Amino acid sequence: MATIISRTRGLFVREEPKPTSTKATPKPVLKYHAVSIEPGHNCCHSARMLQGTRFLSREAPALPLKNCVNDECTCHYAHHDDRRTGARRARDMGVAVDGWLEKDLRVGAVRGRRKTDKPSG
Repeated sequence: MATIISRTRGLFVREEPKPTSTKATPKPVLKYHAVSIEPGHNCCHSARMLQGTRFLSREAPALPLKNCVNDECTCHYAHHDDRRTGARRARDMGVAVDGWLEKDLRVGAVRGRRKTDKPSG
């Protein structure tokens, strides 16, 4: 009998949904997420040599580094959305490879040079 009452109650009474989790939603995993090593105050030579080098986060060396001589390593990772730095193409830097920076506004390419040739399309 309790099941019939609970079923009919669901038809007429709207209950607020309970929160499923109190944890914050995780950030989406970026395909090329990268990290770089930021040396601490008393950093070892290995950390200093790797400073500024970006690694894909799944391929980054674990901290403390294997050759670290400090008992309490203070090195940490700096996170980046992408492994690459700066502009990659000449066009991204404002250099025209083909001599033309603007959008090509020509109407259509003509198939041939004769008057009888029809435009392609």
